[in-house]
Amino acid sequence: MNRPLDRRTFLQAAGATAALSSATLATSYAQQPAAGPKNTLGISYSSYSVRWQAATADGQLPRMTGAADFLRHAKKLGAAGVQTLVGEWTEAQSREIRELLDREGLFFEGQVGLPRLPADRERFERQIQAAKAAGAGVVRAVCLGGRRYETFATDAEFAVFVQQSRAKLEQAEPIVKKHGVKLAIENHKDWRIGEMLELLKRLGSEWVGINLDIGNSIALLEDPLETVEAFAPLTFTTHFKDMGVRPYDEGFLLSEVPVGQGYLDLAKIIAVCRKANPAVRFNLEMLTRDPLKIPCLTDRYWATMPAVPGRDLAHMLATVKAKAAAKLPAVAGLTQDQRIRYEEANVADSLTFARDKLGL
Repeated sequence: MNRPLDRRTFLQAAGATAALSSATLATSYAQQPAAGPKNTLGISYSSYSVRWQAATADGQLPRMTGAADFLRHAKKLGAAGVQTLVGEWTEAQSREIRELLDREGLFFEGQVGLPRLPADRERFERQIQAAKAAGAGVVRAVCLGGRRYETFATDAEFAVFVQQSRAKLEQAEPIVKKHGVKLAIENHKDWRIGEMLELLKRLGSEWVGINLDIGNSIALLEDPLETVEAFAPLTFTTHFKDMGVRPYDEGFLLSEVPVGQGYLDLAKIIAVCRKANPAVRFNLEMLTRDPLKIPCLTDRYWATMPAVPGRDLAHMLATVKAKAAAKLPAVAGLTQDQRIRYEEANVADSLTFARDKLGL
């Protein structure tokens, strides 16, 4: 699955933009996704992983209470929209979001969980209906909530995950097709390039594509620009970020850093994404947390990737050495108020750089 694939025919078919289904929902707002601004920057749910849980003691940065609250905050920061969780929303809740989008000229993309078992399809379909009623034309999902090298101890365990992921997508695809909503699967430190393309090729649906995270695949020793170039033709939406790296004794440290402070060629990445899909959206995912440890010099790390060539490891270690940051963001030792304010500052700084220097 790590061998390069002949993808031309598949990419041309799967990357095509399809007309929305004419299926109707209970609400009058469900007929079309909200238009929103084009080629501009939204904010992903995870950018506020601290503030979703708590507020500052002085109330200056209150806790996020839901998608509508998130949209209003994004608007204040000058963002174009949000990508956030879809719950068991009522028709009224979906309508509130859709009206807010139309009034403020924003966009909304959903985040949903794939159906785990056939009995879970009803829950998944309700979320797809709610997302569409709220104005979403795209929803994001993941096959693995964790990280491959931390979750699986053997190649056999990973093989089971592959089969389970195929089954989930086979259950989800008819539902998103029925409702005319595109399902974007994130490269979530689980799939290497060839594996993810094979997964989507087997499914063969224009309704299932990629939520391209431009930094995640670094953790699997893949060059970020090569990842973007491989995935862009199948990309429905993105997680936009900048990345910093530093060596440590078992491999390297990896962090999201404020946009413009990392080593990614963001202008080139934007150009590649727009060439493949001129309407693609960029959702800032600035996770303010301690650096992740990528233990690529340990046996456990390689348990599910025995076919990955040594040159990939050599290239990544050389990149880490050449691009090592003097300091990476960290939250250890900060109070809750300090974490919330640090998170807010990183998001605001990223949006400012993206607007002023990258034209988003």
